[in-house]
Amino acid sequence: MNMRMQAETMIHTAIGAVLPDAAVIRALEGKQFPGRVILVAVGKAAWQMAKAAKSCCRLDGGIVITKYGHVREPLEGLDCREAGHPIPDENSFAATQAALELTENLKERDTVLFLLSGGGSALFEKPLISGAELQDITAQLLSCGAEITEINTIRKRLSAVKGGRFAQHCAPAQVFSVVLSDIIGDPLDMIASGPAYPDSSTCGQALAVAEKYGLRLSDEARRCLERETPKVLTNVQTQITGSVRELCAAAASAAENLGYVPYILTDRLNCQAKEAGAFLGAMARTYHNCGKKLAFLAGGETVVKLTGSGKGGRNQELALSAAAAIEGLENVCIFSIGSDGTDGPTDAAGGYADGKTAQSLRQMGISIHAVLQQNDAYHTLQKTGGLIITGPTGTNVNDVAVVLIG
Repeated sequence: MNMRMQAETMIHTAIGAVLPDAAVIRALEGKQFPGRVILVAVGKAAWQMAKAAKSCCRLDGGIVITKYGHVREPLEGLDCREAGHPIPDENSFAATQAALELTENLKERDTVLFLLSGGGSALFEKPLISGAELQDITAQLLSCGAEITEINTIRKRLSAVKGGRFAQHCAPAQVFSVVLSDIIGDPLDMIASGPAYPDSSTCGQALAVAEKYGLRLSDEARRCLERETPKVLTNVQTQITGSVRELCAAAASAAENLGYVPYILTDRLNCQAKEAGAFLGAMARTYHNCGKKLAFLAGGETVVKLTGSGKGGRNQELALSAAAAIEGLENVCIFSIGSDGTDGPTDAAGGYADGKTAQSLRQMGISIHAVLQQNDAYHTLQKTGGLIITGPTGTNVNDVAVVLIG
């Protein structure tokens, strides 16, 4: 088995270990809901989570809102919809309105079973400003290098459903929320911008983020940032399941089964993607002659600051940056993937590079430095066979990057 095949084996094993089915069933096991039970599943893993809930729980209707291409088949009794990500679109707005109508006029004994996963910030949205301006502000935030918690601090205040406002809408019904974490440290009020969790961020923090990144805001949007979000919710129970820690542990176990000695460097990677790639490449160069088969793993979520108009995602940019650092090394590879199977606005889950990648690109007349300036890692890795494509996986628990030293 060559190193690319070993990488693919690790990827599929690790993702299989963090699918949400068993976790959702465990969360619902033994639960007794006295009144009506309305399911609202939102996020990239929404279809998979809803299917699991349907197998073990009585439902009186519901809706599934997920990313385009993520509904695998209809689920009887549930309205399955697809919408825009990472920028909300008209289908996001329409699906969210349908969810709000479905959860209106419920009684205190009724329950909204709220299944939440990453991606919900774009997919679940009723804007308090014009849809066009919300899309523009979202695009600004995604391109400026802001951290996800900063992005969601802004998003919460521009929305009628984020920052605990969806739970307020459902009252007096109870909300039982099962959350699949895609943010480092599992902050429940930040995952999908916390539609059913009290908001810990403040107006002052939101205004500081807007100032830090020079966001273009209308007067109406700025007034929204000055309006406080719910700090207490009395009708919500929340259970968190899945995290990047489990993804890293599963990948480490898969590496060990392939004969590597695994080391999890961190499950809180949080920096620019190209910086992470350079660091992991430096690790490979330091240890490649140690006489052991080693695997270094880093989980978390990097960011990309857009300086060009190319196509790519954070994991592809990480891999391409690492390619320059490991040029010429034998039996070394670096790969990075998003556990949801989609890296940025592409159909790739991530990227793969080895000691020959940089040389191959140079022979094609391609400069890695220039490509990174243009943020065009997708087309560049495509030329070397370095794209990793899994399709939608059914889960979403951040990213994992791996150095393999043979």
